[in-house]
Amino acid sequence: MSLELLPLVFTSGWASGVNAYATVLLLGLLGRFAGMDAVPAGLERTDVLVAAGALYAVEFVADKIPVVDSTWDAVHTAIRPTIGAVIGLLVAGDADSLETAVLATTGGVTALLSHLVKSGLRLAVNTSPEPASNIGVSLAEDFSVAGVIAVAMAAPWVAAGIAAFLLVLGVTLVVLLASRIRRTVARRRARRAKAPG
Repeated sequence: MSLELLPLVFTSGWASGVNAYATVLLLGLLGRFAGMDAVPAGLERTDVLVAAGALYAVEFVADKIPVVDSTWDAVHTAIRPTIGAVIGLLVAGDADSLETAVLATTGGVTALLSHLVKSGLRLAVNTSPEPASNIGVSLAEDFSVAGVIAVAMAAPWVAAGIAAFLLVLGVTLVVLLASRIRRTVARRRARRAKAPG
């Protein structure tokens, strides 16, 4: 298997798990307007850019509101890994079938892992009574996705290293905050059970 495609697939998978629409939008814009050859042509299409831009705008707002954010993350548990896998498939291009399968799987699994980390951390942040921490974390996620994708275009292995570091850091934080996350989930379940309906 050609290792040259792996760092972009891993990095875009990580980014897709954090914010899939921003990842598609940034990759598409970099490919279309900055002439980045590594970006699959399918992501540069006008309809893809418009759809990704519109969905990113919705996510940008939804991601800043604690209860909406958690619901949005729950809905995107299937969407973000799928987008990560599709990007991996598109990056594979005309690779042989085994390489294509490996790259698509790498993109999807990496996106799932980073999505689970993001969702877990956001549950912990959402326990804070003030909105500033949620907004701050959301903005930090947006900037980290943009930064890692930009680095991936110039130095794919460096970007993959950064994405791997952020993924390990995120998993570590989720483990350290697990009890807070469990309490939040238990409170939400209790509220739903008490709600009339």
